[in-house]
Amino acid sequence: MNPQTDTDGRLRHLLTLDGLPRAELERLLDRAQALAADACGGTALRHVLAGKAVCTLFFEPSTRTRSSFSLAAQRLGADLLNFDASSASTTKGEADLDTLKTLEAMGVQAFVVRHKRDGAVADLAAAAAPGTVLLNAGDGRSNHPTQGLLDMLTLRQAKGGDFSTLKVVIVGDVKHSRVARSDLHALRALGCGEIRVCGPSALLPDDGTLDGCIVGDDFDAMLEGVDAAMMLRLQRERMVEGLVASLDDYHRDFGLNAQRLRRAAPDAIVMHPGPMNRGIEITDEVADGPQSRVLRQVANGVAVRMAVLEALLV
Repeated sequence: MNPQTDTDGRLRHLLTLDGLPRAELERLLDRAQALAADACGGTALRHVLAGKAVCTLFFEPSTRTRSSFSLAAQRLGADLLNFDASSASTTKGEADLDTLKTLEAMGVQAFVVRHKRDGAVADLAAAAAPGTVLLNAGDGRSNHPTQGLLDMLTLRQAKGGDFSTLKVVIVGDVKHSRVARSDLHALRALGCGEIRVCGPSALLPDDGTLDGCIVGDDFDAMLEGVDAAMMLRLQRERMVEGLVASLDDYHRDFGLNAQRLRRAAPDAIVMHPGPMNRGIEITDEVADGPQSRVLRQVANGVAVRMAVLEALLV
């Protein structure tokens, strides 16, 4: 049985976009678009999850994802519990599952979980009580499904619902990026015409993740004619590991500036999941320029997470 769905095929957890049917992706995106106005504020939907408790259970730091999920739950009227692993019993040795079970016993019905270990959220979902909902807010380098959904919503708003003619390039540290993996799952499911992946060879996976993609390390060539450039954050620890020679070299070879962006289609959009390393993977003039959709991604995150919470809890 699919761990994300019940026997009727209804979504019961959101753990990954891998294998999620196109119809389900489009249903969530349609609902998120419909919720976009309410995501910006207001109390019209406070009845939707009234009386239901949602816990953000984060074992890793987060600004955007945690804040976005918190707002989404509050916009729908849920009781919100923010769990801070740095000041909780986990620092005293309590197992993750014991933490989940303790909060379940208090009546929490949905857990938004971020974890440093690949597969950790799926493991918690497998052990959760019937009726308890798990939402993966990022695990290891494997999955970040709501980021993938908000990226697809942003792309759809800019380019329309037919992805079959789109050319999209994902740039940077794909090997260690859960965002890139979720974006790749979603782009494939939605029938993207051409997916390009560009980055230093040491930062590209060799495990089949990029099957079907056009892969290269010549950023200028890979940008030619694209409709969207999805930039990824360069994690500074990659320099310590010796996978990147220097930040200057990375910016020279893979940083997106205004001159380089001219190689893309005239109406191309630029995306970045944040946090941005300005002057490394992207310059100020691009990040803050007219083709940037970075803040639109942030806004769409609330709508997408409202749609997912509603789908799982109503």
